[in-house]
Amino acid sequence: MENSDAILKKGFKIVKSISIFPITNKTTNAVKDFYYEEPFPNYNDNDSKFTLLDKGDKNLFINSLKKEIKYGKIVLEAGSGTSQLSIYLAIGTNNQIYALDGSLRSLELASEFVIKNNIKNIKLVNGDLLELDNIFFDETFDYIWSNGVLHHTQNPRLCFDLLVKKLKKNGIIIIGLYNFIGRFRTIFRKYLFRIFGKKVVIALDPYLRKLSINYLENEKKIKAWINDQYLHPVESLHTYGQILKWFKQNSIEFINCYPNLSIDKNSNFFKKSYVPNFFERIFIQIFMIFTKFGSEGGLFIFIGKKK
Repeated sequence: MENSDAILKKGFKIVKSISIFPITNKTTNAVKDFYYEEPFPNYNDNDSKFTLLDKGDKNLFINSLKKEIKYGKIVLEAGSGTSQLSIYLAIGTNNQIYALDGSLRSLELASEFVIKNNIKNIKLVNGDLLELDNIFFDETFDYIWSNGVLHHTQNPRLCFDLLVKKLKKNGIIIIGLYNFIGRFRTIFRKYLFRIFGKKVVIALDPYLRKLSINYLENEKKIKAWINDQYLHPVESLHTYGQILKWFKQNSIEFINCYPNLSIDKNSNFFKKSYVPNFFERIFIQIFMIFTKFGSEGGLFIFIGKKK
């Protein structure tokens, strides 16, 4: 069954309220199969829209993003997993949220949650980032968010280029990637995991230690985190300088990055900041190793505006 949608191109079918497009890329299918058993991030049995709201409101960056988007916008989360962020952005707004992911199993969990909690302004889409031209029309979205996703694709740069095409003029794009330097601690733990198993990484990984306090309650989340951080079949690492180059070549104006030397708890992430110079970029990326950024995966975020 095919349904009409002003944002989506033709060629999809609807199953369990999910718009499904064909996925043919071998790498994408390998990643999709990887997330089948342990979708990421997983839901707790007691999760509701109120628990997701509370979790999102407590996250400084995510809360700032929702305030920045405000109302009446069309938003894409590219690589949404179980779509918890998309759901958070949808709750209490009239924004139209599109959550795209290659894992049908992850989207099925999201669909169950959306239906159970009667969330109307979100559309779940199963498809491949490398096939964006066959899924969405160009210059469609006011905001595009892709966090922790492009580095799990066959061609992160191509996926970024395709995302930019789907962004409206003056639209905002936010991407989060594993850092070449900042992910050092996770890479080190990966080697220990291969030798000693999960008990070692639970002891050394701060996020897993926190979850393991209530192990039985968080068992699914622990398995999902271990899979995502230590067993993923496709992963690439990136630098600040590389993403600045991507921005320049796609006519994306640099707005801000996170972490940044000028950012504190009172900062506006979406306010235009200066571009860190070469030495500042190196310092920030090395400093990540010794902070929460480095202890929880080495993820960094860049924000840009389409000219």
